[in-house]
Amino acid sequence: MRILAALLALMLAGCATELDRRGRSETKVDVKYLAKTEIDRIADTNRSEVVDGLLLIADKLYKRNPKEWRKGGQASREAAVDKLRRRQQHAWPELGGRREGQAAALAFTEVYDGDRVAALVFGLLTMVDAAYEHKQEFYILDGLNEIKLFNCARNMEVAIWKLASDRNAAGELFLLSNELDPANRNLSFEREFGRQTGLLDFMAKVVADRNGRTLSRLTHSVVSGIFLPVSFLK
Repeated sequence: MRILAALLALMLAGCATELDRRGRSETKVDVKYLAKTEIDRIADTNRSEVVDGLLLIADKLYKRNPKEWRKGGQASREAAVDKLRRRQQHAWPELGGRREGQAAALAFTEVYDGDRVAALVFGLLTMVDAAYEHKQEFYILDGLNEIKLFNCARNMEVAIWKLASDRNAAGELFLLSNELDPANRNLSFEREFGRQTGLLDFMAKVVADRNGRTLSRLTHSVVSGIFLPVSFLK
């Protein structure tokens, strides 16, 4: 009886009511939604929001650091952001095969002469890809790891700290982000990174609850400037 009730609930969740050409209502069933739970739909939306947020951060960084997209050989700021959006379809020889934390750290390395915005955001995006098991949609049998999501959230905090703190030998920030001038203060980068951190922490808590685990907020000092591993976790 319980199995029948569960199947009925899934069928109802996969139903949509539309009007036909004569204005009469008709119900259609999208089969793929029958294999989705509420948590799966939350994961779909959460991942999409985080990726879109990071692409927005990339666009804002390019606006403040226009020489970076030019260093990357792109025709425009928009083209540079689109390359990040389609990251799986492009080769990134300038990163030497680096991904996740190793790629992001390049943006704050003195000897790196490539597009620092691309290195940072590509690194963060590939962390998110790994945290979501390289999937864009989630179904009943799909599993996520709350520690991967948690580490990904901490890495957002490391990124905003490094943007505000890491400097080259001349004492200049590697990348301009927040404007701290009291006459023209702008903390939009900090707010946007904070939003991505919140989304990832929320998803980590949801996954931990579903897996029947307790997610302890372990201490990780962003001052260390070290990005936590994501894809290497089991």
